[in-house]
Amino acid sequence: MTPQELAALKRRAELDIDKALPIAQAVIDKIKQDGDRGVVEYARKFDYAGASVENLKVTAAEFAQAQELIDPEVRSAIEQSFANIKAVHQRQMPEEMQLAEIDAGVFAGEKISPIPSVGLYVPRGRGAFPSMMLMLAIPAMVAGVNRVIVCTPPDKQGNVEPVSLVAAEMAGVKEVYKLGGVQAIAAMALGTATIPKVDKIIGPCSIYGAAAKRLLYGTVDVGLPAGPSESIVLADETTDPQLAALDLLIEAEHGSDSAALLVTHSEAVARKASEYVADYLKRLPDWRREFCEQGLASYGGILLTASLEESINFINDYAPEHLEVLVKDPFSVVGKIKNAGEILLGAYTPSSMATYAIGVNAVLPTGGFARSYSAVSVFDFLKRSTLAYLTPEGFNRLKQTTQTLAAYEEFPAHGMAIREREGLLDL
Repeated sequence: MTPQELAALKRRAELDIDKALPIAQAVIDKIKQDGDRGVVEYARKFDYAGASVENLKVTAAEFAQAQELIDPEVRSAIEQSFANIKAVHQRQMPEEMQLAEIDAGVFAGEKISPIPSVGLYVPRGRGAFPSMMLMLAIPAMVAGVNRVIVCTPPDKQGNVEPVSLVAAEMAGVKEVYKLGGVQAIAAMALGTATIPKVDKIIGPCSIYGAAAKRLLYGTVDVGLPAGPSESIVLADETTDPQLAALDLLIEAEHGSDSAALLVTHSEAVARKASEYVADYLKRLPDWRREFCEQGLASYGGILLTASLEESINFINDYAPEHLEVLVKDPFSVVGKIKNAGEILLGAYTPSSMATYAIGVNAVLPTGGFARSYSAVSVFDFLKRSTLAYLTPEGFNRLKQTTQTLAAYEEFPAHGMAIREREGLLDL
C-alpha cells in the first residue's frame, strides 16, 4: 500500500466523524436554545414519531413489564455476565483514603470519591445491546456514583429493549430515557427541564454521537472516545485461517462504519482466510452481511506484511480497540503490544467472549485513542483529591524550601503565610 492508502486506513471512520460535526452542532444549538422542545423535535425525527416530553422517561410499569418479557435462558446469561463483570470491577476499586508519611512529619496521599452524576449512553441501532448496559452501569454501581442516568434509543413504537431494562435494574439504574444520537448526548451535557445535566458522559456512539462529544468537550466530561467498532486479528503462519476468518467478522458485523482487519505476514493464511470469509458471509443474515461487506470494503480487510515484527509495528501505530492475538505463542508477543484497548490471547479467547462473558470491560477507546486512553473501568467513575498533613516537625522541615521557591517565583504572599505562622503557632 502507498503511504496515503495506509494513512486513510488508519483514520478509519474518523474521516466521517469530521463530516458529521456541522450536523451535530445544529442539533446541539437547537437543544441549547429550546431545551425539551428541541430534544423532542429531534427524538420525533430520529428516534420515534410519538416522542413527547411526557413519555421520554421509562416508567416503573415499563421496568416491571421488561421483567415479565425476558426469556429465562437470556436472564441466566445476563446474570452470569453480571457476576463476572462485577467481580472484575470490584477488584479494581482502590482504597477510599491513603495517607503516608513520606518524610518526618510530612504526610501525603489521596482520597477517592465517586463522580456525583454520570450519563450512560447505550446504543441500539438495528440490534439491542444489554451487554453494553452491563459494561457501563456495573462499574458506575461499584464506584458508588450517586446518580446514574441512561439514554438509549427506543424502537419505532417508543419501547426500550426489555433485556436492557432488566440489565439496568440489576445494576441499580432506574432513570432511563428513550433517546438516542446527538440529541441524547446534548441533553445530558446541557440539561433540560426533563433530563438532568450530568458531570460526565460515557458510552460508545455512532459517528454523529462521537461528533457531538467532540463539540461538547469542555461543557461536560465526555469520557473516552468510543465511536464505531474496530478490531485487528493478528495471525502468523501457524494460525488456523478458519479461526482468523471467523474472528475477522465479529466486529465487522457491528455496522457499515466498523473497521475489521486481519494482519499477517503469511500469504497462505491470508489467502485461505479470504476464502473462508466469503463462505462465512453467506451464513449471515442479509443485513449483517451487508454491514460486514461495507465495513471490510471501506475500513478493513486483510493486510499482508513482511514479518511478524512489521505486523506488530502496524498494530502499535493503528492502536485498535480490540486485538486478538492468534499466533503460535501469544504470550511471547503480548509484551511487544503497546497500543490496544484490549488484548485477547489465544484461540480460546475470541472477541465475542470478552464482549459478553469474561467480565473485562468491552467499552474501549477507538479511532487510535488506545494510545492514551484505557478501557472503561471504575476509575472512569471516580475522582481523586490529594491529601496532605504536616505536623510541627514537618512544617519546620519544609518552611525554608517553601519560602525560597516562593521568593524565586515572586509570590510574596506565599512566603509571608509561612513566616507569619512562626509567631502564631507553637512551632
